[in-house]
Amino acid sequence: MSKVIFIDVDGTLVDYEGNIPESAIAAIRQARKNGHRVYMCTGRSRAEVYQPIWDIGLDGLIGGNGSYVEDHEEVVFHQVLTEEQIHKIVDWLHARHLEFFVECNSGLYASEHFMEDGVDAMRMYSKRKHKPGADQITVRDCFPEMIDGEKDLYRPDTNKVSYILSSYQDYLDGCRDFPDLKNGTWGGKGEEALFGDFGVPEIDKGVSIQKLLDHLGASLEDTIAFGDAKVDIPMFELCSTSVCMGSGGDEAKAAADYVTTDVDDDGMYNAFVKLGLIEPIEKYEKK
Repeated sequence: MSKVIFIDVDGTLVDYEGNIPESAIAAIRQARKNGHRVYMCTGRSRAEVYQPIWDIGLDGLIGGNGSYVEDHEEVVFHQVLTEEQIHKIVDWLHARHLEFFVECNSGLYASEHFMEDGVDAMRMYSKRKHKPGADQITVRDCFPEMIDGEKDLYRPDTNKVSYILSSYQDYLDGCRDFPDLKNGTWGGKGEEALFGDFGVPEIDKGVSIQKLLDHLGASLEDTIAFGDAKVDIPMFELCSTSVCMGSGGDEAKAAADYVTTDVDDDGMYNAFVKLGLIEPIEKYEKK
């Protein structure tokens, strides 16, 4: 029976050096030939899903950690921050002198000094991901299509806003001042976090997977989720089968039904074979 497969991007489909393992591409393409449907399910907004990922050949996208759902270029669901919320967020960040970027489907819009002030945070983030040359990386290396110098940061199509933490207290204050929003951090656990973010409330990957399944007329019994981080747990809890990458976090591993090998050790391919989505491909079988 055909399955509906949901795959996180960073740390799951894409390795910590920003590469897509060849074996993962082959596995996805063969699974789709076998009649399975494959969707990205990522924290990235659509503007951050670059062409090499689309070139794999995928059925659609759940982006912004659930705020956007697309099936074969048809928009199924899109929940953005309200005009009042985005104005309050941008003004709050400016008042605290915190640099940020606004994440929209139309692009990523950087605040006035994010390109300069974001360098240290992005280098630390890249170092934690074991990316070669992390000490020399620039914000542009991490976000090649980011729009810098945009005067109007009150974007009506905002999915979420990420900001550089000057300390963990910024996140705690954000939770206090924006109880109506989904508050999160990324780039590290707890007080080691590098960034905070404000997102659409009551939306996560699991909620939007259900919206897509309703659109497709598909059953939860036929779903498989792949991820590597705490943010993936809602889809692990919803889907019939869940797989965490061997390189994933402890909380995600504990929540998954199965832990495969690392993302850059054919983790996606090995799981596709184990779950019977594809037959073994000789080129990727360990000798």
